[in-house]
Amino acid sequence: MARLTPAVVRTLDILELFLADDRPLSAPDVGRLTGFPRTSVHELLSTLVAREYLQKDEAANTYRLGVRLLQLGNAYSARFDMLKSANDVAREMAHQTGETVSVALLEGADAFYLAKVEGRDNLRLPSSIGQRIPANVTGLGKTLLAYRSPQAVAALFPDPEHLPRMTENSIGTLSELERELESVRRGGVAFEREESTPGVRCAAAPVRDASGAVVAAISTSVPAARWEQYPEQHWVDLVQQGAARFSALLGYALS
Repeated sequence: MARLTPAVVRTLDILELFLADDRPLSAPDVGRLTGFPRTSVHELLSTLVAREYLQKDEAANTYRLGVRLLQLGNAYSARFDMLKSANDVAREMAHQTGETVSVALLEGADAFYLAKVEGRDNLRLPSSIGQRIPANVTGLGKTLLAYRSPQAVAALFPDPEHLPRMTENSIGTLSELERELESVRRGGVAFEREESTPGVRCAAAPVRDASGAVVAAISTSVPAARWEQYPEQHWVDLVQQGAARFSALLGYALS
């Protein structure tokens, strides 16, 4: 187990006092309940007030939970709203098309799979809900990377000449990835051409929240033989329509 940072542990212990009891607490109350030294209590309370995790009643010299925790709670709640929307749209797309549909978020240099609904072929993909796959080898990951700054993308891949690879078709260098991401931004869709799984192709599109920020990506994965039975635009339209429905559920409105 990684070593815990004592100052962070103490800070969280103080916050949890306020979660357990909704009445205001004074600095002596906090010191008595935690057993922390008086000087440490005052320093930690001052820091939490400055960062708006606590607010201070100057007249009563007491503290209560601050607005920053409400913002964190709302962000956490929104994650669950996204999960429901992800599953709803993925099921709808998979039912309509018979193809496998996945939704992912960007976690560092990986695509984190939030939702997945199997198609009629039950493709043997390396992804599953809760799993991470290198972002540069998936349509979902490339979609998410495309809407980060070039500097942020470069920071995710400290060895630009040796990006993670899963098949011989995987993008292996940062310069090659950057060219691909520019294409994604121009077309609003990313493709994966047997880069994580031999015999499987994919189209992915960005999902936006109410502010217009790209917060997720949705994809459809198709056996290569069936992919080639249709014009590429067929798969583009399919996944962009799904992304539009998903974005609308998150409050995004086209201007």
